[in-house]
Amino acid sequence: MKRPTFFEGVVVALIASVFGAAVFSVPAMIFAGSSIHRLVIAGIGLAYVLYLLARSQERVGRVTVVAVWLVVAAATWWLAPPLPIYVAGHVGMVWLIRSLYFHASALSALADLGLNGLALAAALWAGIQTHSLWLGIWCFFLVQALFVAIPPHWRRPRPGQPPTPDAADRFEAAHQVAESALRKSSSVR
Repeated sequence: MKRPTFFEGVVVALIASVFGAAVFSVPAMIFAGSSIHRLVIAGIGLAYVLYLLARSQERVGRVTVVAVWLVVAAATWWLAPPLPIYVAGHVGMVWLIRSLYFHASALSALADLGLNGLALAAALWAGIQTHSLWLGIWCFFLVQALFVAIPPHWRRPRPGQPPTPDAADRFEAAHQVAESALRKSSSVR
């Protein structure tokens, strides 16, 4: 499976913003309080985490990641911290999951952390300026779509050293060496 694209991220942003605004508006007419906000945040967060796991090439630990996410979401719901801390907890979990499944270096993970901060700032700015939940969610996930531009690893090649081949090339080279050794050992007898 290929790495997600920016266009895919824009589609996810559109779906999340429409879904989030629709799910929030109906119960908000009936119930008051921040529990509706928390429910929408948790629902969109879970959907985004499932999307990330579905698009990841890594197959190990998916069930564990979903279980940990559910435990953290339930704990933050039960502890009922202020809404900004609740949002930061969910965004932190998204950052952690993306760091584990899409980035192979600490610099990439730190760049993703900065992107998450920028996404929160954009969502807050859009929400304050327009008083629109839809635009806040849209701006948050639109900035999140930029995570595909972060390289998985940031390594600087040493002077005079050719760039390292990727894993498929290394496997093919090892396979050819093994076949050559096998041919030599079978021709000696």
